[in-house]
Amino acid sequence: MPLLRDAFLALSTNPAARKFVVAFPLSRKVTRRFVAGETLDEAVATVKRVNAQGMLATLDFLGEAVTSAEESRVARDEYFRILDAIEKNQLNAYPSLKPTQMGLVIDPALALENISAITARARAVGTLVRVEMEDSPHTDATLALFKRLRAEFSNVGTVIQSCLYRSEADMQDLYNMGAMVRLVKGAYKEPPTVAFPEKKDVDANYLKLAEIFLRANGNQETETTRMRQLALATHDKKIVDWAKQFIREHNTPRERYEFQMLYGIRSDLQSQLHAEGYPMRVYVPYGSHWYPYFMRRLAERPANVFFLISNLFK
Repeated sequence: MPLLRDAFLALSTNPAARKFVVAFPLSRKVTRRFVAGETLDEAVATVKRVNAQGMLATLDFLGEAVTSAEESRVARDEYFRILDAIEKNQLNAYPSLKPTQMGLVIDPALALENISAITARARAVGTLVRVEMEDSPHTDATLALFKRLRAEFSNVGTVIQSCLYRSEADMQDLYNMGAMVRLVKGAYKEPPTVAFPEKKDVDANYLKLAEIFLRANGNQETETTRMRQLALATHDKKIVDWAKQFIREHNTPRERYEFQMLYGIRSDLQSQLHAEGYPMRVYVPYGSHWYPYFMRRLAERPANVFFLISNLFK
C-alpha cells in the first residue's frame, strides 16, 4: 500500500496533524502498542519483562531535530539516566539515539561531544551505544560522526538503510572497519533520486547488504574486523527465513549477528526466533515525543493501521 505509506510518512512531519493526534483523547492508549510509556520507569519495566522472556533490548528516548544546545544536553542527560538504570537493574540492554537529538543539525561538534560523553559512560557500564540513521540529508554527517566516535570507542555502532542507493558502498566501508551495524529497510520518505522507489528493490538490496556482512570470515581478518556484528532489523518473515538459511549454510557464529524487532510488532515472530535459539533484541522506545515514531510505524505495515482503527472503535 504505497499510497497509504506515503500518506503516513507525510503526516509524521506535519505540525497540524501532530497537534490533532497528540490532543486526541485515545491517542496515548493506542500508542502504547508501540511505545513503552512516557517515563524511563515505564520503559525499564518493559525491558525487565523482555529480559525475563530471555530476549535482549534496546532503549530509545524518543526525540529528534532539537533546535538548541540546551535541548541536546537535556536529551544527553536522559541517556545518562538510561545507563544508570541499565547498571542499577542489571538490564541486558543498550541505548540507541538519534544524532539530530544530540544537536547534529545545530553543530556536528556539539553532537560529537554529547554522544562521546554517553558512549564513555556506556563503556564504564559495560554496554554499547547505537547511533541511528535518520533521513538521507543527514546520512553523510551521521557516518562522519560515527567514524570519529569509532576511532575512540569500540562500543559504538550505527545503522544502514537498504532503501538508499548509496548503502552498498557505505556497508562495504563499515564492514572493512569492523563496525557493528543495524540493517533496516528505512522508515523515511525519500525521493527516487536517492532511494529505490519499489519495495522489491529495497528488499533485494537488504539481502545484498546482509550478505556483505554475513559472508564467511576471511584470512585477512584482524582484531578490529573480528568485532563486526550485524543486527538484522526486520519484521519481514521472508527476509528472516532467508537469514536463518544463510546463517545455517555458512555456520555463522552467534556473536556475528542478532535479530532485532520493534516493541509491539510481530511479538509472535520474536518469541519464535528466541525459542529456536537465535539472539533476539527488542527495540523499546519511550518518551513524550512519540508522534513521529508512531506515524512511521503506521506507515510501515498495514496491520498496524488496522490495529489503530479497531482500537478507536472499542
